[in-house]
Amino acid sequence: MSATISRGRDEAEPASRGVEDAIRSRTGQLIQIGLDYEPEIMTLWITLKPEPKPVFTLQLIESVGRVQDAIFDIWGHAADRPIMYLAYRARGQVYSLGGDLDFYLDCLRAGDRNGLARYADSATRVIRQNRNGLNGTVLTLATVHGKAIGGGIDPARACNVMIAEEGATFTYPEINFNHFPISAVPVLSRHTGPIVAEKILLSGADYTAEQFRDLGAVDAVVPNGTGEAWLRTYARTKLSTHSARMKVVAAFNAYADQYGPLTACAANWADHIMSLKPTDIAKLQRIAAAQERMLGRLLRDRVEAPAQV
Repeated sequence: MSATISRGRDEAEPASRGVEDAIRSRTGQLIQIGLDYEPEIMTLWITLKPEPKPVFTLQLIESVGRVQDAIFDIWGHAADRPIMYLAYRARGQVYSLGGDLDFYLDCLRAGDRNGLARYADSATRVIRQNRNGLNGTVLTLATVHGKAIGGGIDPARACNVMIAEEGATFTYPEINFNHFPISAVPVLSRHTGPIVAEKILLSGADYTAEQFRDLGAVDAVVPNGTGEAWLRTYARTKLSTHSARMKVVAAFNAYADQYGPLTACAANWADHIMSLKPTDIAKLQRIAAAQERMLGRLLRDRVEAPAQV
């Protein structure tokens, strides 16, 4: 194992800066995400910080993709590397409200299929990299809290391990608006099987964290506020079997595309969005407005909550 794991506490901060600086030297400015390296568990955290809504914006997706590429470019072929786990988390009361509807609507107004294709291709590439552990470089982890909606679920579920806090809820509502998430069929099917995945995607129903776990879509449910701690414990206790786990994951992922190649999913999605009728576009506009109202309520509730003493 890398000597990084045995560094003393005084060396931890310089070690963290060294790894983060090496990545940033390759990526340039990273928009809407944060990086934090924990050398004692050989884990790089990506914190999702989308603006102005908690959705998967193109800027966020492309920032994540650049980090993935940098890790592989620097350490992908190294026998002794400082990052064994790439872990995702989000801040705020909502994990993700899904895809960036405002971006979709802008592309529709402009007739910009290339913009939609860029979004879909970037998203599916991030998902593929999460699924294959950056081509066998790392194990990918994610912790979900609060609401996780539609296409916002898939980048996390594509990870090798996805856990959810007890209060998390999951739903794919797109079908109710004549829409569908880009990669949900292959991503969900890998864990639940195709029949269950089809029922989830066609129902538009809400699921608790426990229900989603029982369907095979969540690996573990943990108490609220403990998701990050659970992943830290996982990383620490599984480090000695990391290489074997990578091989097992790779073997299962070799069959993942039987549920639909991600490249084809991206093209089908872009074509579908461009074919939406005015009534369907009006539905997307109403959902985008509803997101604004929901976020406004969450902000007011946070401001009006009594101070803890």
